[in-house]
Amino acid sequence: MTTKQVDTVIVTGCTTSGCVRATTIDAFSYGFKTIVPEECVGDQAKESHDANLFDVNARYADVLPKVRVVEYLGSLKTSPITT
Repeated sequence: MTTKQVDTVIVTGCTTSGCVRATTIDAFSYGFKTIVPEECVGDQAKESHDANLFDVNARYADVLPKVRVVEYLGSLKTSPITT
């Protein structure tokens, strides 16, 4: 998405072991820097959630505290995106 000046995907969602993991892997596979705010994802089982966050962080994305992601977004210069 370089034509739209997009280089980063921030993934949030309800099922860390399913949709969140799959979206993270897809974003990584397409070459995007991928960030998962730790407090913005969840799963039915804590064990599954923790194991998938550990693996995603080790292989595909930066799992970061939500506050750091918000600080990062606040530091970006905004410019209009035109199509």
